[in-house]
Amino acid sequence: MSVRRLAEKHLQPESFAFTPENVAWAKQQIAKYPEGRQASAVIPLLMRAQEQGGGWLSEPAMRVVGEMLDMPPIRIYEVATFYTQFQLQPVGRKAHIQVCGTTPCMLRGAEALIKVCKHRINEHQFHLSADGDFSWEEVECAGACVNAPMVQVVKDVYEDLTPEALEKIIDALARGEKPKTGPQIGRRSSEPVTGERTLTDPALFDGSMIGKGAGLAAAREAIAARAAAEQTPKPAEPAAAAPSGKAKSD
Repeated sequence: MSVRRLAEKHLQPESFAFTPENVAWAKQQIAKYPEGRQASAVIPLLMRAQEQGGGWLSEPAMRVVGEMLDMPPIRIYEVATFYTQFQLQPVGRKAHIQVCGTTPCMLRGAEALIKVCKHRINEHQFHLSADGDFSWEEVECAGACVNAPMVQVVKDVYEDLTPEALEKIIDALARGEKPKTGPQIGRRSSEPVTGERTLTDPALFDGSMIGKGAGLAAAREAIAARAAAEQTPKPAEPAAAAPSGKAKSD
């Protein structure tokens, strides 16, 4: 894991205070745990502080959470610097784009998405765009491998991306709009791109393979054999014999 440090002092705000609504919410979270176990609420409280703080977690915000949970500052820093869901540097005002760079996404074009981010936002990760509206980073698996490549913006994911699709998403975010989340190629979730959404061969679910050895492997073999048989040309039927002569008249 790379070294993660708090933002430099000149980037830190002077102070932090939860809104009254977030104070009430935080008390509800803390009340879920027995006396003496309030520290168990540290991650949700830090996440709420990050959301209120414009997408990143400042040192004053960490101290406020520590005071609410009776935790020393160093314990809060340990949590915030360990989990990469916490942004320790200022991020774009409109979006911080996380590009998945793990193998499935790379095989499906994540490198081209990173080039878009470098061109549209900044050549370097964690640096703001010229207008301060955007920032980006490459992350490890974001859990949408079957819909690779993908990016995540806070809690929203955009999947089945092309460079052109990512450009449109950035344009929409720049206009203050919320682009359609999920797959960007028409499918609803992670069903096959061919359009099939159910198991179509009865051998997969009718019980006919029960007790026949490897189960699923046997079903696959039966399906393959059936498909091969369907593709094998059938022998032509013999043509009907032509009549030998004219019918006799009465």
